[in-house]
Amino acid sequence: MLVNRCPTDEFYFERGLRQGNPLSPFLLLIAAEGLNVMMSTLVRANLFSGYKVGQTGDVHISHLQFPDDTLLVRN
Repeated sequence: MLVNRCPTDEFYFERGLRQGNPLSPFLLLIAAEGLNVMMSTLVRANLFSGYKVGQTGDVHISHLQFPDDTLLVRN
């Protein structure tokens, strides 16, 4: 592993974030944003097609994210 562009010794994880830890919501936001960017990229590359809503199909839904759930919608 490189830290500040310098090789370092391996380090081992001993503890993770537990429920109630003030950093837990931020970790969830980072993971959710990563999924959002990935799904948007897949839709733009035509590798994943979402569901079209409305009479003219102007609104495309590929995924919905809620605080405790994620729903992937494929046509």
